[in-house]
Amino acid sequence: MSKERRPITILLADDDPEDRMLAREALEESRVSNTLDTVVDGEELMNYLRRSGSYESLRGTPLPGLILLDLNMPRKDGREALREIKSDPQLRRIPVVVLTTSQAEEDIYRTYDLGVNSFITKPVTFDGLVEVIKALSHYWVEFVELPKD
Repeated sequence: MSKERRPITILLADDDPEDRMLAREALEESRVSNTLDTVVDGEELMNYLRRSGSYESLRGTPLPGLILLDLNMPRKDGREALREIKSDPQLRRIPVVVLTTSQAEEDIYRTYDLGVNSFITKPVTFDGLVEVIKALSHYWVEFVELPKD
């Protein structure tokens, strides 16, 4: 009983250029066919999701199927963006996984209270990141039923 799955776009919101590059390399290394788009802060994340500003050309295209969200970003941090995403009827069904260096218990509780789907501390090695990206991609693409656009 094999269901046909379409690849989803994964959106990574992270201000660290090295982390964005490593995530892209980890996705390639994991041989998962998902597209990875990136944004550098919460303001850009919300523009991407709302198809506004420099992302107006994306209007009419599917929203990402998964958001990987760093908490500590400039302009609008991940906590603020998460609050906006989960309070917006057009966006709240998109799964959000916090992928951050923070291990603060307060951040874990607060993000779950805001509606995050998972909280993962960024691995310190590239191999660890490959394993996390591979597991997330397989889980959200192969096992979880996501709402259709």
